[in-house]
Amino acid sequence: MSAAEVFLDSNVLIYLFSTDTAKAQRAESVIGSGGTVSVQVLNEFVSVGRRKVRLEFHEIRETLRAIRASCRVVPLGIETHELGVDIAERYRLSVYDGMIIGAALLAGCEVLYSEDLQHGQQIEGSLVIHNPFRDKGEAKV
Repeated sequence: MSAAEVFLDSNVLIYLFSTDTAKAQRAESVIGSGGTVSVQVLNEFVSVGRRKVRLEFHEIRETLRAIRASCRVVPLGIETHELGVDIAERYRLSVYDGMIIGAALLAGCEVLYSEDLQHGQQIEGSLVIHNPFRDKGEAKV
């Protein structure tokens, strides 16, 4: 599987700053291998980075530059919005998780790395959720 077929949730990006060294290293490895993120993922990273991790804006900008250098960034549009709402309703997810899944599907990704969603769940027959922190052997980068 190529890195372009992997979509990264914002929680993977936040773990770059974890005090759990193993998770921080795993996040760095996953992001360094490339993948796809949406503008929503970048926005969520900024919000959580400021609010919970207490990062300074210069730290956020530096991290965003590195993420954008490693990952393809897909925009959000009405098509993502409509699909995200449908996914949220169909799978009983939050609207924000529905939007992330919708963006991953529209980007043609086969794997969504997320700690927040059900590991192993298949969405729409083409996207599988993987928790990259669950077991290093299970994450397929």
